[in-house]
Amino acid sequence: MPTGAKGGFFPKRVPAGGRDEVLENGIACYKTFISGLLDITDNVIDGEVVTPDGVVRRDGDDPYLVVAADKGTATFSDIANGISADYGFWLDDAFASGGSAGYDHKKMGITARGAWEAVRRHFREQGLNVQKDPFTVAAIGDMAGDVFGNGMLLSRKINLVAAFNHLHIFLDPDPDMAASYRERKRLFRKPRSGWSDYDEALISKGGGVFSRQAKTIRLSPEVRKMLDTDETSMQPNALIRLILKMRVDLLWNGGIGTYVKASTESHIDVGDRSNDIVRVDAKQLRCKVIGEGGNLGLTQHARIEFSLAGGRINTDFIDNSAGVDSSDREVNIKILLSDVAKQKNMTRSKRNELLASMTDSVAKLVLRNNYLQTQSISMSEIRSVERIDEIARLISNLEKTGLLDRELEFLPDDTAIEDRRARKQGFTRPELAVVLSYAKIDLYDGLIASGETLEDFLIVDPLRYFPSILRKRYSEFIPGHRLSRQILATLIANDLVNRMGPAFVKRVQDDTNADIVTIARAYTVARQICGVGGLFKTIESLDNQLPATAQMSMLFELSRTLRHACYWLIEQFGDTLEIAKTVDRLKAGMKTVYMRTSNTMSTSARQRQEKAAADYQELGASEALANKMSSLLLTRAALDIADLAEVYKRDVMETAKLYAAFNEHLSLFLLHVGAEDLRVSGRWQAIARNNLREEFYQIRREHAARFLKKRSKQDVSVAAGKWLQENQPEVKEFRDMLEEMKLRGALDFATLSVAARELRDLISD
Repeated sequence: MPTGAKGGFFPKRVPAGGRDEVLENGIACYKTFISGLLDITDNVIDGEVVTPDGVVRRDGDDPYLVVAADKGTATFSDIANGISADYGFWLDDAFASGGSAGYDHKKMGITARGAWEAVRRHFREQGLNVQKDPFTVAAIGDMAGDVFGNGMLLSRKINLVAAFNHLHIFLDPDPDMAASYRERKRLFRKPRSGWSDYDEALISKGGGVFSRQAKTIRLSPEVRKMLDTDETSMQPNALIRLILKMRVDLLWNGGIGTYVKASTESHIDVGDRSNDIVRVDAKQLRCKVIGEGGNLGLTQHARIEFSLAGGRINTDFIDNSAGVDSSDREVNIKILLSDVAKQKNMTRSKRNELLASMTDSVAKLVLRNNYLQTQSISMSEIRSVERIDEIARLISNLEKTGLLDRELEFLPDDTAIEDRRARKQGFTRPELAVVLSYAKIDLYDGLIASGETLEDFLIVDPLRYFPSILRKRYSEFIPGHRLSRQILATLIANDLVNRMGPAFVKRVQDDTNADIVTIARAYTVARQICGVGGLFKTIESLDNQLPATAQMSMLFELSRTLRHACYWLIEQFGDTLEIAKTVDRLKAGMKTVYMRTSNTMSTSARQRQEKAAADYQELGASEALANKMSSLLLTRAALDIADLAEVYKRDVMETAKLYAAFNEHLSLFLLHVGAEDLRVSGRWQAIARNNLREEFYQIRREHAARFLKKRSKQDVSVAAGKWLQENQPEVKEFRDMLEEMKLRGALDFATLSVAARELRDLISD
């Protein structure tokens, strides 16, 4: 829950009776509960927030209340929406998602598909394509379940060797992949199916379906081999524990209950007494990957223990977030279409028809979120060891603001972090998932609380939250959406944190004192002027074609490019940064530098770019992609070139030639690369390196500006040549000094600092 609160209800005294009578009584209890909530909830009438009569409020306006389908009430959405209609509640049938005119999660399979994005990534980053390469699975649940059933149909390469639900245990030591898939599909379509409905003729030798009520279950030689046990028979609960500890590729949780705890936890700590007898410790798991389609399958401590042992896992709120995302989008689409209906007389049947037509588009938008969020966790994990201090500072910062409770979220304390640092061990994926989420919440809160308009973000970056058909037909209604600010803040937070990592915003704030909205604007401008949007998509389209390590390497380069651009934008414009105006000022010039300066750059710069392109091709990138990636090396200089050309009304290529001339004759490239290649340890050395690098760029910019300003009527490259000739003795002395520095070994902070001072003395006139 990014904001607000979440709760549920449990009727303790439902009158007894037959199945139909119990259901009827349960519905009556449900209606009482929902009505009670609406009795004290603000409403919106004619655009104004109205508090119910007799209610005393201690907080501000809050008319937003939605009902989520969950265990026991998954079919109650229409009931809740009927109550909403009776109350005249402003959300109408957006009050409870997934009803007869909503997006049915099971039919869409959206929760399982979202979790499958995580599974695919886990295996893809280990060199396995689960859509083409066979892999073994042990699972919790049955085919009648939404998450289990949909999940176990998402690949035809699944070898489901074992599964269990609350009634039966399914064992298939050597499954026929195709036949097993067809049978699972049949069971998924069969109402209220269970493992007892599985055609045993299709189960491989030694397998079968066994009741959990049996006293003992005989284990065939095939099953004993599969489970690595010498026992010839055992009780059902002991068999389930062995299934959980199986050596398989994937453990898929599509059921209900907590089955894995950390070895440091007791069963009492878990709080799920019904499964105490089958629960195992995380250190006993032998699967490679865990997919958490269901909630609370493992404790957070268990996830961390599994990760520290080399297992691949996120968290349940990451893996199964697609269901919540889908519900949120349904609510917000219905709110939008409610305004359309009022102003354009759209009938309810037409609205419902439009909703149904957008099902695939909504699913695509939701799954894109799952893809990017798990990718962000992977990128953080790869650099976790070297950036452990950065994440630790972020956690401390979030604690100080009161947003995060480290103990409650099972994040390591300072002593544990120090221990991991000593062991060259960073944060785990489950921990990074928590940090990622809080970083988004913090950024979202900052954007909402800023009081500044966010609509300027839409000018160059259209609202991608809604399906394209809505953006095309009803774009004029989007700014007036009651939750437009919240939607936009969510999009900005997701995009920025997913691409730049959880610690980026806090790091920029510490380094520049810029406010949150300015940082978000700088990121939005940087994406536009650096033209990285297409590169992100191209790299991501190469899943299972390029090694994941190669993709990550390129994605890191894109984020590094954006980071440098953000710092530059904040340095140049500060809190006066305007998105559209700055994009118009720089985008065309940046594109020119990227595409046309290969023949004008200095020899050293060209050689570096050619080497980078060759390196990218060695990773597997196409020549076109490699060239585009290598051109990003020009970004920092391109920012100054494009900006100076605009300031002094010069041709961009002319300005670029001026830069290249000084670069060539003063060996400035050596200084830039030397500063970038400095090895640092800790935040302060990183800041020192950045300041030194920026000092070289600033000297270069100031020198170029003198020529562009004072010699406006002559070719600046000619003027530059003349200056070099006039100052030849001093230039030679400076170059000789650089050569001496090179001969004495690697350039360090001291030598580069001296070089910066000498360079500034050289060009001052």
